[in-house]
Amino acid sequence: MNSKMSRIAIVALLAFIVACATNPVTGKRELSFMSEAQEISTGQESHPQILKEMGSYDHQGLQGYVSDIGLRLAKSSERPQLPWHYTVVDQPVVNAFAVPGGFVYITRGILAYLDSEAQLAGVVGHETGHVTARHSAQQYTRAVGGTVGLAALSIFVPAARPFGQLAEQGLGVLFLKYGRGDELQADSLGAKYAATNGWDPHAVPQFLATLGRLSEGSEKGIPNWLSTHPDPASRVDEVTALVQKLAAGRSDFTVNRDQYLQRIDGIIYGDNPEQGIVRANVFLHPGLRFRVEYPKGWVIQNTPQQVVAKAPEANLFLLLQLVQKPQGRNVQDVAAGSMRGFRMLDGQRTTINGLDAFIGVYQGAIEGLGNVTVRAAHIAHNNQVYMLAGLAPPQAFEQSDGTFLQTIRSFRPLSAAEAENIHPNRIDLYVARQGDTWESIAERSGGVVTAQTLSIMNNSQPRDRPTPGARIKIVVPG
Repeated sequence: MNSKMSRIAIVALLAFIVACATNPVTGKRELSFMSEAQEISTGQESHPQILKEMGSYDHQGLQGYVSDIGLRLAKSSERPQLPWHYTVVDQPVVNAFAVPGGFVYITRGILAYLDSEAQLAGVVGHETGHVTARHSAQQYTRAVGGTVGLAALSIFVPAARPFGQLAEQGLGVLFLKYGRGDELQADSLGAKYAATNGWDPHAVPQFLATLGRLSEGSEKGIPNWLSTHPDPASRVDEVTALVQKLAAGRSDFTVNRDQYLQRIDGIIYGDNPEQGIVRANVFLHPGLRFRVEYPKGWVIQNTPQQVVAKAPEANLFLLLQLVQKPQGRNVQDVAAGSMRGFRMLDGQRTTINGLDAFIGVYQGAIEGLGNVTVRAAHIAHNNQVYMLAGLAPPQAFEQSDGTFLQTIRSFRPLSAAEAENIHPNRIDLYVARQGDTWESIAERSGGVVTAQTLSIMNNSQPRDRPTPGARIKIVVPG
């Protein structure tokens, strides 16, 4: 081996040593391209973007309640020195996730499915464990090759202007799947942290069983727990064995079900009207004062940047997003600037339910979809311009165009009275009566959730009747 090769080998060895770090939980050396300082920096840089993308949600001091539980758990963890932050984000999907550096998030959607403070501590402890064991840092290492930053989340379509906001400011790297080994370790750490702080660790297998009953894909929005934390039900037996050891000889654990139910009483269930709300196949935005009716059966995805609807089993999309209107320009000029990069085949100035609009047909290419034909309407409403566009492969455009036009022409303003009458669905507490069934309760609460969903929310089975006198969670319509 010559001297040059020796120097290369030494440099490579040093790089490998630097890239290896001791795992705080296992004490083992492992490959990592993120130092603790980089983990903290990543979390601090990501936090404002997460809040912008998802929003924070507070209700009767909910943020402080969750934060206090998280900080108690973190203090007893292997990494108490991290700048821990615990946040409830304003998303209806059932999920929780962690960012390197001590930043942990749970969605308000998951709160409806937890049945006690002990279960909440188990979920928060689980995500804390992903940070302390450096699972989240390893996800970043694998996803971005050691660089610090956020990868784009493509919900339906990869980014391509003028449809770039379909992926811009996305948070996809947060939702990479953990491996089974990481999940089992996080389950164990969550149970240990909970038990150390006096919560019943049996709540961990309980919430795993509950989440395992949720149908994958039943929730909208960001990926749900089942897609990011695979197969929770299969881990129940393994974590139960650990829980039995943690609980051996102790009878002083707390569950705090009533305290937890009081905290979540009245929280929003499903979409928040402040960001727009989906009712069946209609999107309503009371703040911006408009409504759009989508084809029945299409999946409608609402995010802070845009609303995207997708046809079942077909690459047909409808996109709604706000366009910044240049000062002094008319709607036709705005359309021309907005669709730059696409070739216009046809277009005309028109009105849609009394609103000034320009509707055109365009051709172009979008990464991931290839060539597309687009029916795009630019609609002026309340000093804003909205783009409502249907996208299809060229060979499918002609048969889809009628559907696109029908949706475009459904865009209409909401009156002040209509906007004021749009309210969210909310969690309510109900004392079960003799003769109640999950079916009868679901019907009485307006049918906004199924009997199956209500039973899952209350840690029960659909075939079992609610116990008379028990306080249970129901959903009341807005």
